[in-house]
Amino acid sequence: MSKIVAFMAGNVYKVLVKPGDQVEAGQDVAILESMKMEIPVTISSGGTVKEVKVNEGDFVDEGDLLIELD
Repeated sequence: MSKIVAFMAGNVYKVLVKPGDQVEAGQDVAILESMKMEIPVTISSGGTVKEVKVNEGDFVDEGDLLIELD
């Protein structure tokens, strides 16, 4: 199981995947907003989305769990 964590603090602007989605390495799975900039969260390995741990509008800190992959 892979875990995707926030690489910086910010607001979750958009979640681009849902449980059951197949994702590929290099795909954007979420967009964080910090200092009025939108920063994509890109995954390094593919898999199936098991669970999305955040909602759009949530604030996350660096290292917070965003998404779990199978």
